[in-house]
Amino acid sequence: MYFRIPYKEFQENKPDGNKKLMKQLVKKGMPQGLIAFLNNEPVGWIAMAPREDYMRIENSRVFMRIDDKPVWSITCFFIKKEYRHKGLSGQLIKGAIDFAKTKKIKTLEAYPAIPYSENVPHPFLWVGVLSSFISNGFKIVKQESRSWAMVRLDL
Repeated sequence: MYFRIPYKEFQENKPDGNKKLMKQLVKKGMPQGLIAFLNNEPVGWIAMAPREDYMRIENSRVFMRIDDKPVWSITCFFIKKEYRHKGLSGQLIKGAIDFAKTKKIKTLEAYPAIPYSENVPHPFLWVGVLSSFISNGFKIVKQESRSWAMVRLDL
């Protein structure tokens, strides 16, 4: 819910209120993302939805729209601790691309981190890592910082 609601509301709702809000969106049938399963166990998640569903991105000067294309944003990942560093985020991105193709989504956009060392704490990487997007065909369309970029993939 971090990108969907104002920061103050997000902080006030931690954690159960945000879970409740997410469940409400799911019940309404609004796009939330994809879940990765291994042997019927959920092991990872990638959040994706139309960019306009993410009010904090839409209102951000940092992530300002670069054109009028309708895009879907990939905003975050969750991977269970024991499944990290196994390529699952790349597989989730591939799944997002496949999903986008089936839904005739023309452009995917993301805002990944660019790790500054080998030991960047996992909480700083929840938006994904640039190399995972690049290896899946995304291109940098904006980079104003050494620690993040805006990337896109036109389908």
